[in-house]
Amino acid sequence: MSALEILVIILSSFLVLFLLIGIVLAILLIRVTSQIKRVTDSAERTAHGVEGIVAGVGKVTSPALLAKMILSQVKKYRKK
Repeated sequence: MSALEILVIILSSFLVLFLLIGIVLAILLIRVTSQIKRVTDSAERTAHGVEGIVAGVGKVTSPALLAKMILSQVKKYRKK
């Protein structure tokens, strides 16, 4: 066996090793990407829920604030 054949065997072994490592890393990257997608979907659902709650509170508090302001103006008018 010549030095050239030994070098080809060594390089082939490293190529197979790096190919396997690349495949494993690609699989892990796909898993992490899917987990990130699930987390962002959950965060988006939560944000929409909070947005709905804030809109509901806004609808309730606006008339309440308006009624409070009107009552304070009526009380000021009655005192004069």
